[in-house]
Amino acid sequence: MPAPRSLHLRLDGVSHSYGAHRVLTDVSMTVPAGTPTGLLGENGAGKSTLLRLIAGDETPDRGTIEAPGPVGLLRQDLPFPAETSIAAVIDDALAHARRLERELDRAAAELAEAPGSAAAAGRWDELLARATLAEVWDAPRRSEEIVAGLGLAELPRDRPLGGISGGQRERLALAHLLITAPTTLLLDEPTNHLDDAGADFLAALLARHRGPVLVASHDRAFLDRATTAQIDLDPAPGPLDGPAPGATAYTGTFTDYLLARLSARERWERRFRDEQEELARLRALQKDSHQVGHEGRGPRTEARGAKKFYSDRNATVVSRRVRDAGRRLEVLQAEQVAKPPAELHFTGLPVARRGARGGVLLAGSDVAVDGRLAPVSLALSAGEKLLVTGANGSGKSTLLAVLAGTLEPDRGSVQRPGALRIGHLAQDERLDPAASPRRLLTAAAHLVPDATPELFGLLHPRDLDRPLADLSRGQVRRVALAAVLTDPPDLLVLDEPTNHLALDVATRLERALQDWEGSVVIASHDRWLRSRWSGRTLALGADRTP
Repeated sequence: MPAPRSLHLRLDGVSHSYGAHRVLTDVSMTVPAGTPTGLLGENGAGKSTLLRLIAGDETPDRGTIEAPGPVGLLRQDLPFPAETSIAAVIDDALAHARRLERELDRAAAELAEAPGSAAAAGRWDELLARATLAEVWDAPRRSEEIVAGLGLAELPRDRPLGGISGGQRERLALAHLLITAPTTLLLDEPTNHLDDAGADFLAALLARHRGPVLVASHDRAFLDRATTAQIDLDPAPGPLDGPAPGATAYTGTFTDYLLARLSARERWERRFRDEQEELARLRALQKDSHQVGHEGRGPRTEARGAKKFYSDRNATVVSRRVRDAGRRLEVLQAEQVAKPPAELHFTGLPVARRGARGGVLLAGSDVAVDGRLAPVSLALSAGEKLLVTGANGSGKSTLLAVLAGTLEPDRGSVQRPGALRIGHLAQDERLDPAASPRRLLTAAAHLVPDATPELFGLLHPRDLDRPLADLSRGQVRRVALAAVLTDPPDLLVLDEPTNHLALDVATRLERALQDWEGSVVIASHDRWLRSRWSGRTLALGADRTP
C-alpha cells in the first residue's frame, strides 16, 4: 500500500549560504515515504548542509521544508560522555518508544473518558500512527536485531564509549538512530565503518522503513543495493542568465542514475556547443547581410532601370535577412543554456622513486597488537599492490599503521629500508580545521607558504585558501590525500582511500593505483574497488577479543 502523501519529505526553493559562499540555490524536491533515495553530488555540492537543514540544525536563507517528524539525522559523534556505557546508549534510544507508548496509553484513557471528543480521537489516531511507524511494541527485539546486524553484539554492554574504537562508536551512533526509529531518516555516509554484512543488513532495514529515507553516500555498491531513486545536487542545464536547477531527480538504482547522468551531461555539452556555433553563425550573418551577391562584382546591367531594380531588390533582401537573423539571435540569446561547469578530474599519481619491480620492499614478521591485531606476516615487493580485507575489528587499520611506522607492534617486527618514503593516509585524518589547504600542502611539499602546490585534480584552486572548517568532509579527505601525494612516496599505505570521494574521483583513483609503478597497500570496505582489484589480497580474520 502506498504511503500517505503527508509522510513525504518536501523542499521548495531552499537556498543557503555561509557568508558570501553560496552552498545551495533554489533546491526543490520530494522524497516519497517508503522510497529510499540517494542524495548525490560532488564534494562541496551541499549534501551534508541539506541534511542539516532538513533536520532543523540550521535554518535556510530562503525556501520551505516539510519533513514528517520526528526527524533523525545520523551524527558522527554520540552526545554522551566517554564514561557512558553501551547499555546506557541503547537504553536512551529505546526511551523514545517507551515514551510514545506511555503517551498512547494516556490518549486511550482520555478517549475512553470522552468517547465523543473529536480532539481526543484525533490525538489517539495521531499517536497510533506514530507508534505504528516506530514499531514501539517490537522495539526491544528490534534493538537487539540492529545491534547484532551492525556487528556490535559481541561488545560487553558495560563497556564505556571511551573504551571502544572510533569505528565502533560510529556504528553505535547508527544503531542509536535506527533504534530510535524516527519517521524521517537522514543518513550521511552510513557505511564508512560497516563491513559487507553490516551494509547488507542496513540496506534491508531501509527497504522496510515506511517513512522518507535520504542517504548521502559515496558507497556505490550500497547505493545500488539500498536506494530506488536518486537526487543529484550537481549543476544541471539551466538558462544562461537565470538560476540553474538546484536538484535533479532520477528514478531507479544508482547504476540507472549513472547511465542517465552520463547521457544528460553529453546532451548538455552537445546543446551548448550547437548553440554557440549557431550564435556565431547568426552574428556573422547579421554583420554580413548587407552584402548581396559576390563582393566586388558590379550590377548585372548598366541600364538605369536595371540598376534601380537590383538596388531595390538588394534593400528588400537585406532588410529581411537582418530581421530574420535578428529575431533568431534574440530568441537564442534569451534561451541559450549555460556552459557546463568544468568537473574535477583526478590527474594521476606522482612518479614513484622506487618503481622497479622485484625485491622485497617491506616485510612484517608475526606483527601483533594486543586486542587489535592477531599475529600476521607478510612481504611486499617493489611495485606490488596489496589489498587488505576483513570484517570490522579484524585489525586492518592497525596493520596499516604498523606497516607505515606510525604504530609500534606489541610483538613481531617490520623490516623496511631506512630511505623508504611512505605516504600514509589514515582512515580518520586529524587536520587543523583552521588551516587552509594551501598551508597544509605547501608544508607537505616543503614549499614556501605562498606557493601554489600540486592539487592532482583533487581540489578546486578557488578553495586553496579557505579554512578546512568551511570545506565538506569529502573536500577535507581530498586535501589529506593530496598532502600524501605531494611529496612523492615509494609506498602508498591507504586506509579506506575512497571514503567521502565523489564517484569520478574514486573511480580514477582506483584505476591510477592499479597502474602506478610504485607499491601500494590498501584497506577498504569499498565493494566496487574490491570487485575490480587485480593485485594480491590479504584477508585478516575477525578479532575475537571484543
